[in-house]
Amino acid sequence: MAESTEVKLLGLWPSTYALRARIALNIKQVNYAFLEENLGAKSELLLKSNPVHMKVPVLLHGDKPICESLIIVQYIDDVWTSGPSMPPSHPYDRAIARFWAAYIDEKWGPTTKAIDAVIVAGEGEEAKKAAVDKVYDILVLLEEAFKKCSKGKAFFGGDRMGYLDMAFGSCLGWLRFREKLHDIKLLDPAKTPQLVKWAERFCEHPAVVGVMPETEQLATIEYGKGLIAKVRGANPSKW
Repeated sequence: MAESTEVKLLGLWPSTYALRARIALNIKQVNYAFLEENLGAKSELLLKSNPVHMKVPVLLHGDKPICESLIIVQYIDDVWTSGPSMPPSHPYDRAIARFWAAYIDEKWGPTTKAIDAVIVAGEGEEAKKAAVDKVYDILVLLEEAFKKCSKGKAFFGGDRMGYLDMAFGSCLGWLRFREKLHDIKLLDPAKTPQLVKWAERFCEHPAVVGVMPETEQLATIEYGKGLIAKVRGANPSKW
C-alpha cells in the first residue's frame, strides 16, 4: 500500500457512492480507514465535514474534507499519481467519460427505483414492463457508450478500470438485488452483451472484490428488508 497522510472515508457499505471512493482508493493502493456512518444519527465528524449536504461519502485527507463521490474519485487520482490514472488521458475522452458519469447520476437511480414504485403500488404487469423498458433504454445507450469508450478493450477506461467504470460499476450490487427481488433481467445478454461481460470483469477486479455488496447482504439492511416486505405485500401470490 502507498504511504500517505492519514486518510479516512466516511460512508455506508451498501452505498453506491461510497463504493466509488473505496474502489478508487483500492486501485491507488491507499491505506485508509472506512468509518461506517449511521444516517439516523449522523456523527459530529460527518456534520462538520459536510455541513452543506450532510451526507456520505466524505473523504478526509488529513484535516481536509472532500465531498461528492465523483469529485472524490478525481481528487484521489490527482493526489496519488503513482498509481494508474483513472480518468482518460485525452481531454476529449475525459469529457465524454464525465458526460456519461453525470448521465448515470441523473438517470439511473430514479429510473430503477421507479420499478420498485410501480410494483409496490400494484400497478400491474403492463406498468412494470414500461418501467423496466425505461431501464433498458438507459442500458442500451450505455452499451453503445461502452463500445466507443472502451475501443474494444475490457473496460470503459480501456485496458484498465477507470473513472466511468467506477461511476456505473458501483450500481451493480443494487441492480442485481432488484433483478432477484422483482424476478427480472436488467443486464440481458440479448440486449446488452458487452455490458454483461463488462459487469463480470468489473466485479472480479481485485479493487472491487470484498467491497461490492452482495444481494444477500443488501436483503439484510433496513432499506432492503423494507422493500422486500412491500413487494411481498403487493404480490402475496408470488411469495
